Amino acid sequence: MTYQTINPFTNEVVSTFPNATKDEVDNAISAAHEAFLAWRDTPYTTRTAVLGKAAELLRAEKRRYAELLTLEMGKVIAEAEAEVDLSADILQYYADHGASLLETIKVPVALAAEGEVEIVSEPLGVLLSVEPWNFPYYQVVRVAAPQLLAGNTILLKHASNVPQAAAAFDDLFERAGLPAGAFKNLYLPHDLTEYVINDPRVRGVALTGSEEAGAIIAGYAAKAVKKSTLELGGSDAFVVLADADMDKTVEWAVFGRHWNAGQVCVSAKRMIVVDEVFDEFLAKYRHGVAALTMGDPMDAATTLAPMSSQGAADTLAGQVEEAVAGGATAETLGEKAPTSGAFFQPTILTGMNPTNPSYYEEFFGPVSIIIRVKDEAEAIAVANDSPFGLGGSVFTADTVRGEKVARQIDTGMVYVNHPTMVKADIPFGGVKHSGYGHELTNLGIQEFINKKVIDVVDINAAF
Repeated sequence: MTYQTINPFTNEVVSTFPNATKDEVDNAISAAHEAFLAWRDTPYTTRTAVLGKAAELLRAEKRRYAELLTLEMGKVIAEAEAEVDLSADILQYYADHGASLLETIKVPVALAAEGEVEIVSEPLGVLLSVEPWNFPYYQVVRVAAPQLLAGNTILLKHASNVPQAAAAFDDLFERAGLPAGAFKNLYLPHDLTEYVINDPRVRGVALTGSEEAGAIIAGYAAKAVKKSTLELGGSDAFVVLADADMDKTVEWAVFGRHWNAGQVCVSAKRMIVVDEVFDEFLAKYRHGVAALTMGDPMDAATTLAPMSSQGAADTLAGQVEEAVAGGATAETLGEKAPTSGAFFQPTILTGMNPTNPSYYEEFFGPVSIIIRVKDEAEAIAVANDSPFGLGGSVFTADTVRGEKVARQIDTGMVYVNHPTMVKADIPFGGVKHSGYGHELTNLGIQEFINKKVIDVVDINAAF
């Protein structure tokens, strides 16, 4: 693999970076382990100060960090700035909550002879964080922030098309006061990934990425008997019931499918609309999508960015062709996409059904699948008829009804009257082929913690 910055707006190669050598990998693991031995005993006040300072630096230099995201993966500048803010919020969340997320638990025991039992939280050690390109800062922070607070240290293997965004975190954490070696970005080639996981000093791996990549990394971890967490793909259902506020619902549908150019695990990929309002929804949705403006992602007027790479756009085009060959109807909308850059014309697929081989695929880009269903019961059935289970949403004027429907959708997160969102204080995680484990809040910090039982028994206690 080649680590390169290629501007998706122009397809120009900006910079190329060499892969890490085996010696560099060995040195990074050694440095991370040595840092861990000291960092695990560092007071929480010091750890939280580092995270708080990192948040402060991100906010103070938001535009500079945002422009790097736009350069490397094409994100429109407003969305890039929002990602910087979100990353700072996550760092600040863990800075604010600190040791309270890892408090010792006293366990009541039935007999005095069993002693005084407590459960203490201890970090595991060096972790490998394997992250994708679609949110180059947020994805890193949602692992690094809780695990650095916990006392673990991090080796980062980022996506090959965001090498400068990855390197920015070495600089950020160094300036924030993190000890040398405690966080290290590695331009790690695929053939050294298993080597890192097999090292006994590396105690776990967290991956966000494709289902295929997740299966490979989880396999490496399982063979090495190491803990892993996986956040994989999604094909989120966007369920529209008959009593939904249609104008507001369509606004959220257009946003939920097209933010970050539709390259979001939890974007609203399958619009499941009851028959009674299907025609109204489709007409208004067409209008909303057609109004999106493609262009320079640095221009504030642009509302639909190019895709992250020409390869990603070509892959999506192939998926649409296969869906049409399987019986779907494809309709393109909006002004014609620019001829240069990795743009993809917004597309609606209708007539999709389970006999189409593409029906169960994830479409990662500005392609909307719109499915007509008879009623609420069929909407729930269609929502659950997916190998994925990451996020989802239900739109209805009756929030009590919305919650009842949400409880019947088999997925990790469901929102009523809002597309699946990401916030610093809301847990994130999925089920089925969308992976396992959680990130963010108290759930995320527990993933790579040893919950050690300590039982202090009086030497004079009865036998």
